[in-house]
Amino acid sequence: MNFWSKLSKPIIALSPMDGVTDAAYRYITAKHGSPDIHFTEFTNVEGLARNAILMLDDFLYSEIERPVVAQIYGSEPESFYKIAIVVCELGFDGIDLNMGCPAKKVAARGCGAGLIQNPSLAKEIIRSVKRGIHDWVNGKGVEDLGFKQKMLRRVGEMNRERMGKDRMGERKMLPVSVKTRIGYDSVVIEDWVQHLLEEDPVAISIHGRTLKQMYTGQADWEAIRRAAAIIHQSKTLVLGNGDLNSVADMVDKIRSSGVDGVLLGRGSLGNPWIFQQKEKVRALVKDTQGSVESESPVDAQKRFEVLMEHARYFEKIRGQRRFAGMRKHFGWYCKRMPQAAELRNRMCRSSSSQEVAEIIKDYRESYPNI
Repeated sequence: MNFWSKLSKPIIALSPMDGVTDAAYRYITAKHGSPDIHFTEFTNVEGLARNAILMLDDFLYSEIERPVVAQIYGSEPESFYKIAIVVCELGFDGIDLNMGCPAKKVAARGCGAGLIQNPSLAKEIIRSVKRGIHDWVNGKGVEDLGFKQKMLRRVGEMNRERMGKDRMGERKMLPVSVKTRIGYDSVVIEDWVQHLLEEDPVAISIHGRTLKQMYTGQADWEAIRRAAAIIHQSKTLVLGNGDLNSVADMVDKIRSSGVDGVLLGRGSLGNPWIFQQKEKVRALVKDTQGSVESESPVDAQKRFEVLMEHARYFEKIRGQRRFAGMRKHFGWYCKRMPQAAELRNRMCRSSSSQEVAEIIKDYRESYPNI
């Protein structure tokens, strides 16, 4: 038994997004939306295995996010083995392997979606991660992996900061899942998932575009449907991803593709409240004749309140010097507001949560009726 088997279906989860789903974003999404699963940003195993201590910040999380899954990527099986043990040590609920990132700098090194062209390496990576988890369950720890003392101390600090004490939990097997795409430069998802299924991942999440498409065009949910039919011949779960921006989108795509759930990415930007609709989605999927009513937009007051909470939490855990990493979120929260572009531009020049609060105050005085 693992957390995947205990989730209500269809599963409605937060998709991992590089540069977006950091600890602050996931905290806010958990508090105001509560998706069924949270995934971290993808983190490079080779960098971590070589003691890139700052990369451990990608593994910061809070208890409110559970179940929380660490997503990792790379191309060296031995590095995957080591970082699987680190992830176990940090108390995550699962490990997700990124085999779908389309970024040139990632795929060109045979990582991310580049692995679609190298099934034998992809399968070796899955085996290495499972071996790391197995060895951790049987007593192996990060201190046995040859890391520098600074790296070991930071792992210990992260556990104490998160738990308030040294973590002494049960060592149990973590489930391993895969996130991928329907192909590299053409659709090969039927053959590709059969390779992945040979290693028995607990779940496969499929973005309905090839690497070549990046994020352009429409997601191919018919290809996802074909893959789901193959995957359902096994015990592995299948989740779909791509072009999901509303309850109606989720219901339609789940009904038509037969997936066990979906990952919401861009549809959740500035909109953690979309996950509050997950029970409605489940009910409508079960009632195949039910129609989806239009969703009421979240009012400006609530948007600004959560925006400020997000900004302050980001500043708390990342520090004011790194506040620029928060700016991308402002445009998403302010979408469709009067003079949204001007408001966004002002916020994107801010360097602290206090400055953002002052900008919002000025804006509300100019538009008191929104």
